[in-house]
Amino acid sequence: MHIPPHDNHNRPIVDVDHPLVPLNYFNIVRLKRGESFSYAVPGYETCIVPATGTVVVEVGSARYADLGGRGIDVWDGEPEGVYVPTGMTARFTCQSDTAEVFVAGARFDQVLEPFAVRAADIDIVQYGSDDTKTHRKIKHIFGTKYHGRVGRLLVSELFTVGAGGWSGFPSHKHDTDRLPEESRHDETYNFRFRPSYGSGLQMLQRVDNEPGDAYHVMNGSTVLIDRGYHPCCALPGYEMYYFTILGGLSQRSLKQYFQPTHASQLHTIPGIMDMVAKFK
Repeated sequence: MHIPPHDNHNRPIVDVDHPLVPLNYFNIVRLKRGESFSYAVPGYETCIVPATGTVVVEVGSARYADLGGRGIDVWDGEPEGVYVPTGMTARFTCQSDTAEVFVAGARFDQVLEPFAVRAADIDIVQYGSDDTKTHRKIKHIFGTKYHGRVGRLLVSELFTVGAGGWSGFPSHKHDTDRLPEESRHDETYNFRFRPSYGSGLQMLQRVDNEPGDAYHVMNGSTVLIDRGYHPCCALPGYEMYYFTILGGLSQRSLKQYFQPTHASQLHTIPGIMDMVAKFK
């Protein structure tokens, strides 16, 4: 499902118990200096990640100042985030002139402890190549290093490296809980492009070698991945970014099932197995 760019007025784009991705939650909050936003999401653990700008975050008795700091867009510096335990009230206040803040969540019924992930803590992996048109960089904010501190939520930022190219290839899916071959993880993307008038394509193929769907994604598009193989690409001449939310049904670690038709491509793309390992 594709949700076109729009002003959501600080209301959830993907609310609790969404019919397509019930394991996910997603909101974008836009604030001006001094403005605050408070929320609580019963049944979902969440995290606060400034796309741009700087905020101070309060969760219970914990306070995290100067979170974020990116300037004009998501390419302008490293991400930071705060983990908000299930159902807890969080409040964040804009410290910069403006701030755009992602709130990502996953269904989880236990209550853990809040903590912050700073720029120096980000786990970065880069793989692919210009020759294979698959060159990209992944910045894991709440990745594998936080197993035990986070329940079912995985949050990352993905960047195409260079202008144009494919991401999420070889095509894979994770819509069925049948371990050890595959895990059920709902997934939500929010896309950005540089320059902002760039665009791309999100494919969604439910059955191997049968026609699927394709969505024209633009700056600010949100895509919900409920089932199927889902590679995407950017037009030549443009850089693509997407904020990625994964919520697991029975475990946090992601087990991807690669599309049989294209699985042999795993051996042609440099460093791809390092990428796979970072989601485990």
